[in-house]
Amino acid sequence: MGDRFDYKYLSKIDYPADLRKLTVEELPRVCEELRTDILEELAENPGHLGSSLGVVELTVALHYVFDTPYDRIVWDVGHQAYGHKILTGRRDRFCTNRKLHGLKPFPFPAESEYDSFCCGHASNSVSAALGMAVAARLNKEKRKVVAVIGDGAMSGGLAFEGINNAAVIPNDMLIILNDNKMSIDRSVGGMRKYLLQLTTNSTYNDIRYKISQKLTNWGILNESRRKGLIRFNNSVKSVLTRQQNMFEGMDIRYFGPTDGHDVVELVRILRIIKGMKGPKILHILTRKGKGYAPAEKNATVWHAPGKFDFDSGERLQKSSDEPQPPKFQDVFGETLLELAKQNPKIVGVTPAMPTGCSMNIMMKAMPERTFDVGIAEGHAVTFSGGMAKDGLLPFCNIYSSFMQRAYDNIIHDAAIMKLNLVLCLDRAGIVGEDGPTHHGAFDLAFLRPIPNLTICSPLNEAELRCMMFTAQLPDMGTFVIRYPRGCGSLVDWRCQLESLPVGKGRWLRRSPATEAVTRQEGVCILTLGPIGMEAAQAIELAEERIGRSLPVAHADMRFLKPLDEALLHEVGKGFKRVITVEDGVVSGGLGSAVLEFLADNGYRDIEVKRIGIPDQFVEHGKVRELYKICGMDAESICQCIIHNS
Repeated sequence: MGDRFDYKYLSKIDYPADLRKLTVEELPRVCEELRTDILEELAENPGHLGSSLGVVELTVALHYVFDTPYDRIVWDVGHQAYGHKILTGRRDRFCTNRKLHGLKPFPFPAESEYDSFCCGHASNSVSAALGMAVAARLNKEKRKVVAVIGDGAMSGGLAFEGINNAAVIPNDMLIILNDNKMSIDRSVGGMRKYLLQLTTNSTYNDIRYKISQKLTNWGILNESRRKGLIRFNNSVKSVLTRQQNMFEGMDIRYFGPTDGHDVVELVRILRIIKGMKGPKILHILTRKGKGYAPAEKNATVWHAPGKFDFDSGERLQKSSDEPQPPKFQDVFGETLLELAKQNPKIVGVTPAMPTGCSMNIMMKAMPERTFDVGIAEGHAVTFSGGMAKDGLLPFCNIYSSFMQRAYDNIIHDAAIMKLNLVLCLDRAGIVGEDGPTHHGAFDLAFLRPIPNLTICSPLNEAELRCMMFTAQLPDMGTFVIRYPRGCGSLVDWRCQLESLPVGKGRWLRRSPATEAVTRQEGVCILTLGPIGMEAAQAIELAEERIGRSLPVAHADMRFLKPLDEALLHEVGKGFKRVITVEDGVVSGGLGSAVLEFLADNGYRDIEVKRIGIPDQFVEHGKVRELYKICGMDAESICQCIIHNS
């Protein structure tokens, strides 16, 4: 770490046990140092900033009060957990966070015993923590279990499923709701503050617990009556405060809301409620980006701001004299608005990613026709299906790895009914530093078996525009377009919008050498999507090294479903060796589809080499580094071409 600041306390904290040696009065200073440490590191090594700054006090309080790692803390979502990593033996390695072979981008049990569960996707904490709490009870362990859910994760359906189940299964779990302006409850008033002091008062709770134990021993308070007592307690609160929240109608004790940035008060409350029997919810109010003015002012931008100047707060952008291609997401956003102006049936849907997928462009111009449904991917698809059923044309944009959570919705609420809607899969393929929970590796494989789907991927930005235009034409059914994170290859991308023939690929290279050679000498490369640019570069590299024109053909398939069968028959008759390249898992994707077609049509003497993401979870790192590891970079493809030529 840097040496600009004097970390009087943090430099002596290697693990939470060291933190617990301090007095409560020293904790505010620990929080100041932890917040500065996160800022200093992320200024140079970008990551998720705003969320981790917002839970500094909570992080310190949790590790101070609970006996971690024996006690379990389940984070949701993982980009809140940078302070947790620093306090749990990883401060000296935090400079490697999100780098190849460095610390993982999110908590992961294989990395540290303090990481209770994987949390790259939102809304799973309550269900996982409930499972751990039940395991502790059945194993007769005294382990405490805490689920920390926030930063929008409460909008996910899985969170509500977990809370609903927690109300009926015996457990002593604590759910901490980190509310950073999600409007789950109204602001705390004077009476609510008084009730928080009362219900977390040790004398009050000691008397309350002893009375309940006596009533239970006398046979007066059974399980049903105990739940009734909790409901009565919550009802009294509602009457006195003239306010209600979603938890007060359930058999779960509710505390809050309280200031999530008062570490001393958090410690006091946690010490009291951690020993209480039954499920509990502590509602805290926090500010995303807390303690750093630029991040507090613009939480969306500073969620993951990239490199920035620590002192001035200026974000550092890469400078270049040459015009740069746009990001695929921005081409999507601009084209969607362009199409929506022409087609009044088009609406936009996104699960909490309007800026990330650039649907904010249409949202700003046409707010009545764009819908952010929160972290609820399954709902986003079914909601889109409902609109499609009654004549609208939804463009539903969901990151590829998050679309996994909506699999049944795609089948049951779209494809079966042949509904006209467009599923746009942003961040398809290898995404880089966010790692295995975010790589869009599986969409081609899990979508290909579903009937009534059209699945395509553009080679470049112009192709993306034309695929979007094609998708919104009448009677196209459920249309899937996948494209990667980051920039494409075209600076001049605003092409004329025109339709593409569905299920038809195109030859990118049919050289004189290819046409002149015999079937035994030719090599054909089949690609899908922007990874085709790597293959094109690989062909050029191979020719430079061999010093002559190679008998290599290259076709951009454009569509995985339906496949261009005429093109594949041409391949089967004209080549003995085929190389498929895709930015997705090789099991079940383009390569598998080509093998199936060749086998089904009697082309049994063709050698097929499949290049793509191997049958493993790929770690985090820069996209170029991961392409090389997977053998998907131009150099690796070049070697494959030379070997097969």
